Amino acid sequence: MDLSTTYMGVKLKNPLIAGACSLTGSAENAKKVENSGAGALVIKSLFEEQIQLERLRAYEDEFKYNDRQWEMLDIYPLATHEAEYAGTDEHLRLVNRICEDVKIPVFASLNAVNHDTWIEHACLLAKTGVQGLELNFYSTPKDIDKPGSDIEAEQIKTLAEIRRKVKIPIAVKLSPFYTNQLEIISQLDKSGADAFVLFNRLFQPKIDIRKEKHISPFNLSHEIDNRLPLRFTGLLHGNIRADICASTGIYQGDQIVEMILAGATAVQSVSSFYKNGLPHARIMLRDLENWMQSKNYKCLADFRGKLNKANSSNPWAYTRAQYAKLLLNPQEVIDNAPVV
Repeated sequence: MDLSTTYMGVKLKNPLIAGACSLTGSAENAKKVENSGAGALVIKSLFEEQIQLERLRAYEDEFKYNDRQWEMLDIYPLATHEAEYAGTDEHLRLVNRICEDVKIPVFASLNAVNHDTWIEHACLLAKTGVQGLELNFYSTPKDIDKPGSDIEAEQIKTLAEIRRKVKIPIAVKLSPFYTNQLEIISQLDKSGADAFVLFNRLFQPKIDIRKEKHISPFNLSHEIDNRLPLRFTGLLHGNIRADICASTGIYQGDQIVEMILAGATAVQSVSSFYKNGLPHARIMLRDLENWMQSKNYKCLADFRGKLNKANSSNPWAYTRAQYAKLLLNPQEVIDNAPVV
């Protein structure tokens, strides 16, 4: 079977991408991802908080002797930093090294907050040798008076400016928390996005009631979580120019099949590799290949989008009306219930 696909104009040997996480955060792990059989990898994200913290440390190092007497300046010279971007040098070197060490396509990932930081570091990452850039757009509500339309306008503006300055392909990874995901995706599509990753799994707060303090749990996805990206993949396919990469809850080859049937060009998996190990990628791809053989499909294009909204024989499959339909046909629910 031919499992190859073209994602953002980049040829992948198969549609399974290892998403950004600690498993893709070192050169050693990147080689393990490549050896697992994955078609591509997204390097662990560069976060603005990390950038600002390291810049603060660089600033403190450079000026920590400023309060000494002038006679002592020759004894305690200023610490020097070659680049203004001291906070990201280490990450940029890592990205560059991974690009040189592995043969599968490598994508960079950026999580920024401020407009200028988005632009500045997108340009820096684009020079490292990566074949594409993934922008993680999300906004945790903090200001009760800020309209959601303002946040969306900022994201559209940021993408448009990065698109003007960066020549490599750009994917936008979104959270599902928009009033109308289809509308914002359509606007970002028109502003130059080459792909959309659906969706970003965000860390949520938790309180340890015994110690009465906040803790940071490791929030892995569950297989049932794939239904949300499946819905929007089916709704979007054929309605936007950009590729669709389904993410969240991708554990088995069967789920890769589902996403491609709905219209996905590729999928991203992270939690599956944490739970099952990177070698599980070969099992997922084997199951995809076996399914294709059983259906006599020779390549992914033979069935991509076959069950998107436009092509589905069930007009309610991707809408809320399906819920009412199931209520009116409880036997269908019973027949499709899992065996316990």
